[in-house]
Amino acid sequence: MKSYKAIIGSIILAAALSTSVFAAGNNTAGPQAKYIFYFIGDGMGMGPVMAAQNYNRMVLGNSTPLTMMQMPVVGWCQTYSFSSPVTDSAAAGTALSTRTKTRNGMLGMGPDTVAVTSIAKELHDLGYGVGLVTTVAADDATPGAFYAHVPSRKMSYEIDVQGVESGYEYIAGASYGGFKDKDGKPTDLQQRMDAAGISVMYGADALGPHDSRRVMIFGDQTSHPWDLGYTVDSIAGALTLPALTADCLAHLEKYSPDRFFMMVEGGNIDHALHGNDGGSAIKEVLNFDRALALAFDFYGKHPDETLIVVTADHDTGGMALGTNYLGYNNKLELFDHQRVSKEAFSDYCKSILNSRRIYTWDDMKEYLADRLGLFGAIKVNPEREKELKDMFDITFEQRNGQDQKTLYANFNEFAVAVFRTLNDMAGVGFTTTNHSGNPVPVFAAGVGADLFKGFNNNIELPQKIMQSVRP
Repeated sequence: MKSYKAIIGSIILAAALSTSVFAAGNNTAGPQAKYIFYFIGDGMGMGPVMAAQNYNRMVLGNSTPLTMMQMPVVGWCQTYSFSSPVTDSAAAGTALSTRTKTRNGMLGMGPDTVAVTSIAKELHDLGYGVGLVTTVAADDATPGAFYAHVPSRKMSYEIDVQGVESGYEYIAGASYGGFKDKDGKPTDLQQRMDAAGISVMYGADALGPHDSRRVMIFGDQTSHPWDLGYTVDSIAGALTLPALTADCLAHLEKYSPDRFFMMVEGGNIDHALHGNDGGSAIKEVLNFDRALALAFDFYGKHPDETLIVVTADHDTGGMALGTNYLGYNNKLELFDHQRVSKEAFSDYCKSILNSRRIYTWDDMKEYLADRLGLFGAIKVNPEREKELKDMFDITFEQRNGQDQKTLYANFNEFAVAVFRTLNDMAGVGFTTTNHSGNPVPVFAAGVGADLFKGFNNNIELPQKIMQSVRP
């Protein structure tokens, strides 16, 4: 029997041969994808997609399915990395951008640390304008995979320098981490941006039109550096994925009207799923789908020149509809009462612990009723209330709670108990706070969409995108 790495090596070789065959036959007649949209829902397995669709149908009352579910081609994708059946975002981003399996943690490099080229770079060299948009840091794994080549995704400064050197027309996200070194001292990144003619702007006021061909847009510098904030938290004045998508599209139409490539990442989907925050995850998928609708409208105007591909880099959380607590049912309408993310609620709990205020169980019940519906619109049975009250006492009275540590946040133990209760009552379950090895969905429309039917490997998606391009 072949070893796991031998099997991976065979797949990499097959992908390389397929690419060579495509290059040799690149002049065959047929429609050309001049406008390419690559939407990546970070962590968006089929569980979050179906939860969002059910919420859309049952709670919002929409008879029209999500935009991604209206796309004519549907497939699946397996996501394992070179080093593990369960990928991290760096290896997955590298696979989705370069056709190359690599080790977890590596970005834009093969497992031998040799740099590999992303399709964004290839298309840019062919004269396509390139825009990258995300709700998380613009040098995080997924966007970084489209321009960087580093052995570790943690090398923010090196990633950012390569982003400056990419020449791409538009890069937007929550932040760039390379403006300061590990000691907190300024680096030369801003000077590099100035020398490259990049306009760097912050916050919602930065949205176009833009006079400079090259722009980078980041979130308000006072916000979290790792994301733009959750949709459910309704942060006033925050940049949103639909707004950035519209701005990037307008920018590329202005500066590269004949052909362009856009990668749009819903990064907060992953953050919510790492936190096992079912309600926030659903609303992030809906937000992602609203951004996708802008590309779908563009496709309607340019059906013979546009390709849209929607997928995920991996599944996060193992989210599923149906739990032992609720049985054969879902009550997703309970999430309609949620007006605060698990992360924001945990921060609120920590602020109480850090203050001198005497905070009672009745105070907490009042907050929970107002912000999550619990003990208000959502009735809590005595047994469940006792569990929450006991955890409240451990956390706030005894100050003996233990934080739940996840990739992007550490959650107060009482917050964990509260959101477990809300998930249970809504009928949503999770298997992990990490990634899973579950396959992810693929949706496609437009030129070359039929290539994405069936069961894909993630390294095949960028290969098939390039097959739709005939320069």
